[in-house]
This record gives sequence, structure tokens and C-alpha cells, in this order.
Amino acid sequence: MQTLVAIGIIVATVLVMEFVAWSSHKYVMHGFGWGWHRDHHEPHDGFFEKNDLYAVVGAAISISFFMLGSPLVLGAEAWWPATFIGLGVMAYGAIYTLVHDGLVHQRWFRWVPKRGYAKRLVQAHKLHHATIGKEGGVSFGFIFARDPAVLKRELQAQREQGIAVLREAVDA
Repeated sequence: MQTLVAIGIIVATVLVMEFVAWSSHKYVMHGFGWGWHRDHHEPHDGFFEKNDLYAVVGAAISISFFMLGSPLVLGAEAWWPATFIGLGVMAYGAIYTLVHDGLVHQRWFRWVPKRGYAKRLVQAHKLHHATIGKEGGVSFGFIFARDPAVLKRELQAQREQGIAVLREAVDA
């Protein structure tokens, strides 16, 4: 039973992290944290981006939960679920790295999906990058992607309302 509870905590944490990532991406990265995120939306030389600092923040959150759950660190005060929350945060980071950095931005491997949910993820995130600057935008999550046709209509509406400036490929 304890194993099922631990797995449940890990899965629930991964799901909650998608909401945390969506919120952080929309309100922090495209808000006051744009200084770190900007180079992710603009052409640049080099492998690393300032945006990669957000991964360090995620790792610090995971490590903090591991510490809260560790009897070696906190002794009898350790909170055992924290270890599994830390594992969930770490699992989300691995998923993010594979899906966002690897699949969508081709940083780790070269594979362009032709169909299925992987194609939908890539299309949705490409539409996220269709805006110039931090204003407006769609698809701020990383593992759940809405219908790209709907996202494209939302971008067009944002352009018409003067909320977002779109790149030429989407503008046409």
C-alpha cells in the first residue's frame, strides 16, 4: 500500500507541476522574469541560454523537497511524502527536458513527429513561439497541448486586438 501511495504522490506532483510550469511560464517568464526567458524566444548563438537558469530553479525545488523528506537532514522531523514530491518534481524536469528541449527545440536529438500527440505538442509550442516579444501568446504548458487550430485562431484574435505581434509565418 505504501508503494501505491508513493507512486500516487509522484504522479500527482507531475500533474501539479504542469500547472506550476504553465503559471510560471505565463506570469513569471513572460512577466518580470523575461530577462532570463527572452533569449529562448530570439535567435542566438551557443548551446546554453539564460532561460536554462529556470531549470536550475526547478532542480533547487526538487532538492529542497528531498531535504525535507530526508531523515539524514532533518532527523525525526523529516516529512516522508516530501521525498516523493521531490521525485515528482524531478520526473517533471526530465519530461520537460525530453519534450521541450529535446523534441520541440531539437537540442538533444533530431526527430520530427509526423502524427499523434508528439506532433501536437510540437505544433502547440511552435505557436507559442509565433509571437514577437513577451506580450500575448498561447500554449504556456509543456506536456498538455491544446488543438493547434484553436491556438492559431487565438493568436489571430490577439493580433487583431493589438495584444500580440506575430511573426510573418503566422501573420499570413
